[in-house]
Amino acid sequence: MKRGLLLIDRGSREEEVKNELCVICKRVKEKGNYQFTDFCFLEVIPPYIEEGIKKSLANDIDSLTIVPYFLYPGKKAKAAVNDAIKFQASTNVKFIVSKPMSMHKTMIELADNRITTALEKNGTKISKKDVDVLIVGHGSKDPNAQLSIKYVVDGLKKTYRNVSHCFLEIEEPNISQGISKCEKDNPKVLVIVFYFLHEGAHVKRDIYEDLNPALEKSKLNKVLITKHIGTDEKMIDLIIERARKVENAN
Repeated sequence: MKRGLLLIDRGSREEEVKNELCVICKRVKEKGNYQFTDFCFLEVIPPYIEEGIKKSLANDIDSLTIVPYFLYPGKKAKAAVNDAIKFQASTNVKFIVSKPMSMHKTMIELADNRITTALEKNGTKISKKDVDVLIVGHGSKDPNAQLSIKYVVDGLKKTYRNVSHCFLEIEEPNISQGISKCEKDNPKVLVIVFYFLHEGAHVKRDIYEDLNPALEKSKLNKVLITKHIGTDEKMIDLIIERARKVENAN
């Protein structure tokens, strides 16, 4: 069977986002032995879902695995799936939909790797049991988003002294509240994890508009900031794992 795979991302005007998605699709195609891989966006800029589906169907494939490339199983992810499935009626190519990238041990491992890398790059030689962690996520009105980020927080708690979370927008605790909570715990080192898939506007600018003032007001001793999730090989493997699970069931 000739399979294709289409990632549906939220969308961003930042060129780095497209570059990252191109790398991810290339690696998924190579590693997953797909006939065709590509990405499209739910909103913001093209290629939108309709264009992504049409481009996929123009290839010689028997089935198309649609992967909602979201960290949370919220309204955006659901909208992406619903928009894509509408095109099933007009083709004989079988559509298969995977779960998003949430509630999986790989996300805990990725966050842990980002923290480890930040400590090593800074030359901070300290036991992880003496390190505090703050996970910064986007925020969502969907309650499942809270569950997803808490899954990562709970998974890291056995490794680090304190682990908490906050959100850039929409829900609380916000970034200022998150920093205040961390300050009360009096950490030796605080590592802030940017829990975002891409180097989009949120990671490049928006977070810092709230984070920098909060850090300036605080009396935190040492603060390190990690990279976003990006094009990590573990993420490539997770995409393929999510895809294979639904492909093997169909």
